Amino acid sequence: MDSSLKYRLFNILASGKNLTQRSIASELGISLGAVNHAIRCLAEKGYIKLEAFCNSPNKRNYSYLLTPDGLEEKARITVQYFREKMAEYEKLRRELSRLEKEVREIERYAQNKPAPGQKRAPIKS
Repeated sequence: MDSSLKYRLFNILASGKNLTQRSIASELGISLGAVNHAIRCLAEKGYIKLEAFCNSPNKRNYSYLLTPDGLEEKARITVQYFREKMAEYEKLRRELSRLEKEVREIERYAQNKPAPGQKRAPIKS
């Protein structure tokens, strides 16, 4: 599971809402089987506890409670996700800066483009 998906799943589970795995799958944009597998893995690792609602007419509703280890893992994933996004941001910022320079060069060239039949004026630096 990639860090973005892990981060979003932990946030959904930490929300305290009574959710079905189907609603979680829909919110994450992944299959029901993938959610089921992820939740089982998190429960096996001791990151979450599942509590079924006995009084609920829909026996598929569960409350997912993050354990102390789960809260620690959520914090670790949040920091990791933040660092990944910051690295992506810095890379994108450098790319945008390079593109901006390229666009300025193109615009400078376009301003100095000669009329038909005329010679182009040299570009001044």
